[in-house]
Amino acid sequence: MSLLNLSGIEKQYPGVKALDGVDFQLREGEIHALLGENGAGKSTLVKVMTGALEGDGGSMAYLDKPLKLKSTAQAQSVGISTVYQEVNLLPNLSVAQNLYLGREPKKFGLIDWKRIYRQSREVLKRFALDIDVTQPLSSYSVAIQQLVAIARGVDMSAKVLVLDEPTASLDAGEVEQLFDVLRELKSQGIGIVFITHFLDQVYAVSDRITVLRNGGLVGEFETAGLPREELVGHMLGKELQAQAHRAPERDDRAAGEPLLELDDVAVRGSLQPTSLTVKRGEAVGLAGLLGSGRSEVCRAVFGVDKKSSGALTFSGRERSFRKPAEAIEAGLALCPEDRKASGIVGPLSIRENIALAVQARRGWWRPMSRTEQQELAEKFIAELQIATPDADKPIEQLSGGNQQKVILARWLATNPELLVLDEPTRGVDIGAHAEILKLIKQLCGEGMSLLVTSSELEELVAFSDRVAVMRDRKKVAEIEGEEISENRIMQAIAEA
Repeated sequence: MSLLNLSGIEKQYPGVKALDGVDFQLREGEIHALLGENGAGKSTLVKVMTGALEGDGGSMAYLDKPLKLKSTAQAQSVGISTVYQEVNLLPNLSVAQNLYLGREPKKFGLIDWKRIYRQSREVLKRFALDIDVTQPLSSYSVAIQQLVAIARGVDMSAKVLVLDEPTASLDAGEVEQLFDVLRELKSQGIGIVFITHFLDQVYAVSDRITVLRNGGLVGEFETAGLPREELVGHMLGKELQAQAHRAPERDDRAAGEPLLELDDVAVRGSLQPTSLTVKRGEAVGLAGLLGSGRSEVCRAVFGVDKKSSGALTFSGRERSFRKPAEAIEAGLALCPEDRKASGIVGPLSIRENIALAVQARRGWWRPMSRTEQQELAEKFIAELQIATPDADKPIEQLSGGNQQKVILARWLATNPELLVLDEPTRGVDIGAHAEILKLIKQLCGEGMSLLVTSSELEELVAFSDRVAVMRDRKKVAEIEGEEISENRIMQAIAEA
C-alpha cells in the first residue's frame, strides 16, 4: 500500500531548478533510501514532503488522498515526522520533556508530570531503551538522543518517518542498534525515508532506492537487484568504462621525498584511522562519495578538526596542528569545500580577501600596507583572469567562479609547500570550471604539491599521480600511475 506519493514535484530558486519533475513513492512497511550527491535535490524534496517548503508544481497524496502541506506542523498532524542529523531537541530539558514538548498531557489545567514520566518510559520500551527519563537529554549519548528523537516522531502517530543522515555521528554498534529499531518500526507498517551517504548502510537496511541527480530523478530501484557499481554510476552520472589515465605534464622536478605523511590519523566521530602520503611535487586526489571522509581528511590535515589518534608528519617533522594558523605558518593552504561559509568574507573587497592569508602568516602586528595589498591583488587578478572592474569590489558581488579564483589567489599568495583543494570546481559555471582545472594542471606541472578532493572523477584522472579512495570515513584503496581511471575509481568506491 502506498503511504506517500509525490508526482512531478518542481521547485525553482533564482537561477537554479532545485527539483525538475521528481516522482517519489513510499510504501507501507518499507525502508526507502533517498540518495544523491550535493545539489542532487534531496534536501529540497524532503522539505516539500514534510511541509517545510511548498513546491512550485506537481502533487502529493497521503494514503491515496490528495495532500497540500503548508507547514511542518500540518505534516506532523497527519503523520509525517522528520528526524535530522543534528538532533532537533532541547538538550537542557529532560528526556520526558523532549518527548512531549508542545503536547504535554494535562490534569486540571496543569501539566501532568506523573503521566508524562509513565508514558515516556512506555514509549521508550518500544525502542529497547531503559533510561531515566527525568534526566537531561544532554546526559546521554548522541545515539540515545537520536533514538529519543525517533521515538518522539513515532509517538506523534507517525506513519511516515523521514531520517536525514541519522547515522552520521554514530559508531558501528550504535548504528546497528538504530537499524534494529528501524526494522521493528518497518514490521509495524511505518514507512521510513532513509537519507545517507554510506552505501554499506543502504544495502544493510533499505528495501528500495531512489536516486536524484542535479534536481532530476535518475530512477527508482529494488535494493537487492541493484549492483553497487551501477548505484555509484547512477549517483555520479557515469557508466563504468575504461578511460586512459592522462598523467600531468611536469617540469624536471619529479615527485621526491614525502612532504605530508598521515599514519593512522583519526578524528573522533568523523574520520577512521587513515594513512596517506603526499610527496614533494606530487598531486594526490581524494575520491569517494559525499560523506566518505574526503573533506574530513583535508580538515584534519589543516588543523580545522583535531586528530584524536595517529601521527601527522609535514616536511620531515611530526606536527599536531591545533588550529589553521599553525598549519598556515608551516606552509599549508586550504581552499575549503563551502566557499561561502568558510572561504570568502563577503563584505570585504577582493583586495582584502586576497591579502588575508598573507597577513595571517606574517602576523597582525605587521600589517600589510594598502599599497602592498593592491599590488598583490592586481597580480593575481591578472594571472587568474578574475572578472572585476577593480580590486575594491566586494567579493560577494562576484560570480561563484570568480569567488573561487579569489580564494585560490589568497592561498597561492602565501607560496605554500602543500595546497589542499576541497572540491575546487563545485558550484561554478562551465567557463570558470575549465579555467580552474587549467590552473590546477598548471600548478601540477610547476611541481607544486597538491591534495585535491573532487566529485568529478575525470578531474582526478586528468591530473593525479595517485588517487586515494575513501568510503565510510576511511581509505579503502589507492590507485596510481597508469592504473588511474574513472572505471577503477568507481569500482573501488562500490566494492563491498
